[in-house]
Amino acid sequence: MCSGASREEEREVEAGQAVPEKEESSKPSLIHPPPRRRSYVPPEDLQSRLECHVREVFGPSVPEDWQQAPLQENRLKYRLLARLVAELGHAVPNSQLHCMRRAGDVLGFYRTPVKDGTEIGELAATELPPNLKIV
Repeated sequence: MCSGASREEEREVEAGQAVPEKEESSKPSLIHPPPRRRSYVPPEDLQSRLECHVREVFGPSVPEDWQQAPLQENRLKYRLLARLVAELGHAVPNSQLHCMRRAGDVLGFYRTPVKDGTEIGELAATELPPNLKIV
């Protein structure tokens, strides 16, 4: 059975009954994150937002210095990063997930602005001498 339908759904279809639509999860998903925007400007209240999310996800186990909260448990790390993706629209690339060991590492990532464009695009936008053209 490759379609992914359950045996119960197949029986309902065979019997002519309507198959109920599955409810979409309201949880943010990192499996299919929103399209990645190239440009990102950190909000001014980033630190307080992140601290709020860390305290909600970790509950009473948050150390006094919340930036030292360890992200060793993948379930908690996923919850935190999924909330931030949903709120900020900027995801941690897969290649950098292993670097997020503490909440402070996540803060460092989200503090870094990302410019949209390439170096060639920036060069093309500048005033160049008449003998130089970027195509």
